[in-house]
Amino acid sequence: MSKKFSHDAIERSVALMIVLTLLTVSVGGLVEIVPLFYQKSLTKPIDRAGNPLDIKPYDALQLTGRDIYVREGCYNCHSQMIRPFRAETERYGHYSVAGEFIYDRPFQWGSKRTGPDLHRVGGRYSDEWHRAHLINPRDVVPESNMPAFPWLERPVKAANIQTKMQALRALGHPYSDEEIAAAPASLEGKTEMDALIAYLQGLGTALSNFK
Repeated sequence: MSKKFSHDAIERSVALMIVLTLLTVSVGGLVEIVPLFYQKSLTKPIDRAGNPLDIKPYDALQLTGRDIYVREGCYNCHSQMIRPFRAETERYGHYSVAGEFIYDRPFQWGSKRTGPDLHRVGGRYSDEWHRAHLINPRDVVPESNMPAFPWLERPVKAANIQTKMQALRALGHPYSDEEIAAAPASLEGKTEMDALIAYLQGLGTALSNFK
């Protein structure tokens, strides 16, 4: 190695250290990230064995519910990714596969589990159970330390739903013109509670019959 690029010279030169660090991080990032864009398991709705999944983008009500889920900080206590370990799958259900999250922007995987993982919560409880649980968690789970969300029983705002769906379509979500046009009407008379429950009831259902 030349004296100019010796270990000692690199450590003594802040500018050289910055340039070489950026170069290393850039190359490493490209090697790690670029191949992922060409892996079907990460870009198509399929399971780990390559079988197609019936994955559809969130409808207008679920999409609104997802925004409420994020707004209220539910991800701070609940993860949405089941790891492929026996302790995980016995408690929560089948492990998560990459193809299930094609239309999640951004992902809600998380790692915090003050509360249980919610990835397979869809269809596990009735809408009425979720409503009671959100209004006052202690009514259905006496030992719960989850906060109550009674204010969600207010009308949902639908002013920007079409703009949101159009933006997601530009990113690859297969919304049709008819679905976008009908979105405001599908939210009429709905509450934020209705939207959040619709989102929760759809979580993890694509693999409900997967063996």
